[in-house]
Order: sequence, then structure tokens, then C-alpha cells
Amino acid sequence: MFRGNESRKQKAESRNVRRARALLISAFCFLLSAFSAGCRQKMSYQPKYDPLEPSDFFADGMSARPRLAGTVARGELVSNPFLETGKIGGADGDGFPFPVTKAVLDRGEERFNIFCSECHGRLGDGNGMIPSRGFRRPPSYHSEILRTAKTGHFFDVMTNGFGVMPPYASQVPVADRWAIVAYIRALQISQSATIHDVPPEQRSSLSGAPAPSPAQGVQP
Repeated sequence: MFRGNESRKQKAESRNVRRARALLISAFCFLLSAFSAGCRQKMSYQPKYDPLEPSDFFADGMSARPRLAGTVARGELVSNPFLETGKIGGADGDGFPFPVTKAVLDRGEERFNIFCSECHGRLGDGNGMIPSRGFRRPPSYHSEILRTAKTGHFFDVMTNGFGVMPPYASQVPVADRWAIVAYIRALQISQSATIHDVPPEQRSSLSGAPAPSPAQGVQP
């Protein structure tokens, strides 16, 4: 009789332990899920401004704040002004910040045909596809004012835009902008060049071109 009571007592204590353990585990899981939900809620619904949203906190009513004076954004530090701006002493520079090779011209031609020819045309005469559909026609690169313009002018226009032309700095890297400038110069030369601008040893390879004469310093 005594042993039976002891056995029932042990079983009751064991059930109580299991119940207590289950309650603790349930409470822990509940607290963990509540904590996780609270974190997600704070991350999802934290106070913030949307782009161009007005603000009643700042005196000018704008949520977008101007850059602090004297600060430079990452990647915007100018270490070579002519290379990165096309300017020397604040004015348009001339020439190129690196040697213009055939590879540079080939790259410039490729980038020009992708980004520029739609408006300026493949020849740079302003007769691109976009003007042909009623949009404003850009000036021809072969006008006197642009033939004599400094290379820094073309780089600056590509970088910052001009008139209805938007800036292309975010789409075309610095080196590619200079390559395009080099190709523009090549287009300008090609449309106003004569047979005498071609090296004598290469004239005979031109279709319909007369062979160089001995008077020009090349053996027949």
C-alpha cells in the first residue's frame, strides 16, 4: 500500500516537471517571436523622409540637406583638374591629358556611336535620328566655331550638359569622354581634309586617289 502511494506521487511529480518545462519553452518561444517582430517593425517603419518630401523641421522646408561646406563626396576628389574637368585655371583647356593612340580612337568611335550619334549623327553633322523626328538639331561639329573650339569645351559639355543636352558624367567615364573628344577631332579632320593631309606613303591605298609623285618626296 505504501509503495503504491509512493509510485503515484513520483508519477505526479514527473508530470508536473514536464508541464513546467513545456510552459517555460512556450514562454521563451513567445518572447523570442515578440522580440523578433519588434525588431522587424522598427526596421520597416522607422522614421524617414522620402525623396523630395517636404519637412517642417528645417527652416527652408526641405528634407534634402545641402552638402556641408568644405566636404568632398567619395569618388569626387579632383587630383588632376584637366583630366577630370577639361579645364586649366578655370578655363577650357586644349590638347589631351594622355596620348591619343589608335586604341583610344577606336574606343572613342565606339562610345560616340552609342551615346552621341543618335543626335549628332555618325558624321557629327547634327543629322542624327532624334533630330529627324522633330527634336532640336544640335550644331554641326564642322562649323567654324566648333572646329576651333578647345578640346576642354567638348569634355565640359559631355560632363555637365549644355542647353537641351543632358550631362553624361554618370554614364560615360572620364577616359571614355576624352576618347570621344579625340574621335570628334578625327571626324572634324576627316570632313575637311585633303589628299595632302594623308601621309604620302598611304595615299596610293586610297580609292581613286592619285599616286604620290616624286616631287612629294616619295619614290614611285
